Amino acid sequence: MAGTSLLALIDDIATVLDDVAILAKVAAKKTAGVLGDDLALNAEQVTGVSAARELPVIYAVAKGSLLNKIIIVPLALLASAYLPWTILPVLMLGGLYLCYEGAEKILHKFISPATDQQAKEKLHHALIDPAIDLVQFEQDKIKGAIRTDFIFNMKS
Repeated sequence: MAGTSLLALIDDIATVLDDVAILAKVAAKKTAGVLGDDLALNAEQVTGVSAARELPVIYAVAKGSLLNKIIIVPLALLASAYLPWTILPVLMLGGLYLCYEGAEKILHKFISPATDQQAKEKLHHALIDPAIDLVQFEQDKIKGAIRTDFIFNMKS
């Protein structure tokens, strides 16, 4: 009788540990996805920035990304606890926006490839010309990166 109770207790502990392992695996997978998004986003945003300014730009994007997470995580927890029906529409809107951005990039490559060359020339001119405010240029890139990170975090 005592042996049966001990075996039942050990079985319950094994079941709980199995559940913890599965949840840890899911959390690690989601975290890896968010970090992958952040790494790709940071690499994209330092394109066209002088080498001396890369780390400050990455730092500014990281601060904005952290602020996004401070806002999104509690909102997501509250929504899942009190308004679970809102999660699917929000995820669908985020996915729709990312599809729009992707389609826009693809169509832009095919419809107006000349503007890509003009944009590269404009970027090159901005880096050479001392009269152009590179701080504003960096700020625009940082704002775009933080906005994209916000959308990525919404879908994750």
